Amino acid sequence: MNGAVTKVNECEVGVVLLSGAGLGQEIWADVVSHLACPALVAEYPGRGNGHAGKNGLSLNDYAEHVQRQIEQWGVRRFVLVAHSLGGVIGLRIAREMPERIAGFVAVGAVIPRNGGSFLSVQPLPKRMLLSAMMRLVGTKPPVAVIRQGLCHDLTDEQTQRVMSGFTPESVRVYTDACESGVPEVPRMYVKLTQDKELDQALQDRMAVHLAAQRTVSLPSGHLPMLSMPEELSQLLTTFRSTASGGQERVV
Repeated sequence: MNGAVTKVNECEVGVVLLSGAGLGQEIWADVVSHLACPALVAEYPGRGNGHAGKNGLSLNDYAEHVQRQIEQWGVRRFVLVAHSLGGVIGLRIAREMPERIAGFVAVGAVIPRNGGSFLSVQPLPKRMLLSAMMRLVGTKPPVAVIRQGLCHDLTDEQTQRVMSGFTPESVRVYTDACESGVPEVPRMYVKLTQDKELDQALQDRMAVHLAAQRTVSLPSGHLPMLSMPEELSQLLTTFRSTASGGQERVV
């Protein structure tokens, strides 16, 4: 597996980071550099072969691909941090690995109700538009849409990296039902108040779907791991400490 990792200690509670659609492992680099714990930045399937948006991979295929990376990682318990599309993948992983999840953090993430899909949470007009676009042009948005929706608060250099590295995902990861309830662990929703991809009302609804015990806000666009890495890493550090009982847990 090609998952990016930091130091591993089997007795520590680590952090698994799941990216949003089209985004690579490198977007988490600054966040990981501020985390004083083992971290795995998961990689999604289909990278490097040019077929990720056309090969029909299912939501389950994505989750299993990440699970294999976790199994090879060497950290027993972890906090799952899911960004955007990573929310539906994270819920599926949490369902399959319940004894290993110490906490769940949704960062501007899509959290459908049990049995819903990524698309199902969108307002009907946007759902119809996205569905039509996927059928016609695939899952990679036009450059202008990426720039305006994902990168409006990033530097020019960051914007160029996001746009040049954007990888289309399989259509099914957006449309497959996520038949997973919320995990019975500490849960936090990180609301992004400058997000142009998921509006405030939708994020509020996602926090309700997650039954988050805590909702915090960052004055960031859709990619706080790039625009506010120190602030995001501090939130994750505090949450991880609380989720693991304020100390490392030996298993």
